[in-house]
Amino acid sequence: MSRRFKIARVANSPKDYDEVIDVRSPEEFAEDHISGAVNLPVLDNEQRAQVGTIYKQISSFDARKIGAAMVSSNIAEHIRNHFFEKPKDYRALIYCWRGGQRSGSLGTVLSEIGWDISQLEGGYRAHRREVIERIEGFSEAVTLMVLNGYTGAGKTLVLKEIRRQGGQVLDLEGLARHKGSVFGGDLHEPQPAQKRFETLIFDEIRSMDLSRPVFIEAESAKIGRLNLPNALWQKMKQSTVIEIDSPLDSRADYLTDDYEEWLGDASRILKTLDRLKDFHASEKITSWKAMVTHQNWRELIGDLLMEHYDRRYHVAGDGNYAIPKETVKLSRHDVDAVTACALEVIATGERLGAGS
Repeated sequence: MSRRFKIARVANSPKDYDEVIDVRSPEEFAEDHISGAVNLPVLDNEQRAQVGTIYKQISSFDARKIGAAMVSSNIAEHIRNHFFEKPKDYRALIYCWRGGQRSGSLGTVLSEIGWDISQLEGGYRAHRREVIERIEGFSEAVTLMVLNGYTGAGKTLVLKEIRRQGGQVLDLEGLARHKGSVFGGDLHEPQPAQKRFETLIFDEIRSMDLSRPVFIEAESAKIGRLNLPNALWQKMKQSTVIEIDSPLDSRADYLTDDYEEWLGDASRILKTLDRLKDFHASEKITSWKAMVTHQNWRELIGDLLMEHYDRRYHVAGDGNYAIPKETVKLSRHDVDAVTACALEVIATGERLGAGS
């Protein structure tokens, strides 16, 4: 009797498997995937496009024949290169776009060999629905404590310390790989695709205790080129705000250190300054560029904070967020001061959350 692989209703417990395998093309996988999955495509990018063209322009029968030959060849390579050393008790969850032919092809072969194979019902599309639904449900139920403050106040530092102290944190800028300003792109890693960003949020929130507050940084509706999920964005705007208050000099010193690597690329800074031409007179842009030419980084950052960021990004009720209910001081950005600030924020958030 032929073996049959199992059907898994959800992918909530990848730990129940030795591997989660995404058989979609590398292009599909790069856009988004179940976190922790490995990509073993049964059709690569070019093959998938070729089969799709044949399906539309010639016939579905010809597409299936050619596709089957490609899939069989790719599966044989995966068995030789990936599965050959797997033990007899190996267990895997396999998925494709809809939980259909692509994952079924690999699942059939592996289960015939004798391994314990499950196929995700509904495939990636079902996982994507779960991501959207979980973010919406989280946004409705969670008590958020939004950390606001002027640029460079140290909100990200405080969030990291809150997490280290056992608080619940949703670090959107970390997940988006962007610091939230025109100067904030990650030099080493590009931002993820929009769907991948949302899956990363899902990964963070799925294990959170909704009876406890979650600390989050005030953001615009976009971080770099990524949009915040609308349900989460709307919840953030309605949530309790705690201001991190730090003086201009401390903020400028902190940002000069924090952007040290970024400041090494003068041509990139000059191009970024050009993006501010709609907001400032040409004389001001010219003066900033002169600071770049002379590598007067501390002067540049201090002037940008005073003349651009502090004037454009308000804290005390800016149309997006409410006036802060509490203010916590951060006079400097060293370890002791950040730790003390984080502990005060945690205590403040728990007190405010208990009263909400």
